[in-house]
Amino acid sequence: MAKRTTQFEVFVVQRPLQDAEVMKKPNILRFGLPKGSLQDATIEKMAKAGFHITVSSRSYIPYVDDSELEIRMIRAQEISRYVEHGYLDCGITGYDWIQENASKVYEVGEFLFSKATRQPARWVLAVPEHSAVKSVKDLQGKRIATEVVNLTKKWLRKHKVKADVEFSWGATEVKAHELVDAIVEITETGSSLRANKLRIVETLLVSTPRLIVNLNAWKDRWKRQKIERIALLLKGALEAEAKVGLKMNISGKNLENLLKTLPALRNPTVSSLSQEGWVAVETIIDEHIVRELIPALKAAGAEGIIEYPLNKVVY
Repeated sequence: MAKRTTQFEVFVVQRPLQDAEVMKKPNILRFGLPKGSLQDATIEKMAKAGFHITVSSRSYIPYVDDSELEIRMIRAQEISRYVEHGYLDCGITGYDWIQENASKVYEVGEFLFSKATRQPARWVLAVPEHSAVKSVKDLQGKRIATEVVNLTKKWLRKHKVKADVEFSWGATEVKAHELVDAIVEITETGSSLRANKLRIVETLLVSTPRLIVNLNAWKDRWKRQKIERIALLLKGALEAEAKVGLKMNISGKNLENLLKTLPALRNPTVSSLSQEGWVAVETIIDEHIVRELIPALKAAGAEGIIEYPLNKVVY
C-alpha cells in the first residue's frame, strides 16, 4: 500500500514537469538589417511598413515593436553570408553583396530605397579623366582597386582580361590618381566621381536592396508566411512614397470629361453628394504629375480639391 502511494505521489509531481517540457516555443524570425549607409533608409522604410525599430549606438540588437522578430544590425557586406549559413533567417542587403559573396539564398523581392535618390546603385569602372583606358580591354596588365574583388575578377574573366585586383579599405577615388590604374566603385549619380576628376568607363553591375531568405527557413511554413507579410507591407510602403491621393467635388455634367484626363491605378471612386447633381471623386496618382494635374482639374470644373499623402499602396 505504501509503495502505491509513493508511485502516485511521484506521478503527481512529474506531470506538471511533463507539461512544461511540451510547451510550444514562441515563433521567432531572425531578421538582419544593414548597418551603415543604408541603415537610416531601411529603418525609415520598415517604420512605414508598420515595424518601428529603435537602434542603440551601444548595441547591434535594436528594439522592434513585434515580439516575433529579432532584429540584428549587421554590415550589408556580411548579411547574405549569415543568411546563407542560417545564422539569420532573412535579411535586407544589396544585390551586389549577394553576388560578391556568391551566396545561395532565396530572393523574396527587390526594394528600391536609395539613401540619396531613387536611382539604383551602380558599380562602375572609373579612371582619371585623362587616362588612356577607354574600355575593359585596356585594363590588360593594369592594377585595379575595389571593395568588390570577386565581382571585379568575375567581370574581367568574362571579358578575357587579366589584371591585378586589390581590395580597397576606403578612399578608393583618391587611389585612382596615384596608386592604381583604375577603380571599381559604387555610385548613384556619379557626382562624387566627377568631383574627384574621374571618368566612368563601364558599368559592371546595377544593384538594388533585396529581401533574402535562408533556403531552409523558406521551407518553414510559419517563417515563410511571416516573411511574405513583411514583404507585402514593405512593398506597399515603398509604392506609396511616389503616389498621393486626390479628392475633389464636381458637377455630374462635367464628370465624363474629368474622367478622360484623370490617371489612376484603377477607375476612380465616384460617390454621390448630398447636393443634387454633384459627385465626389477620389483617386490615387503619381506625385510627380500633381502640379500639372491640379490646374487641369480646376479648369475642368473640379472644386474642393484635396491632396493627401499615402502610407501604403498594395496592389
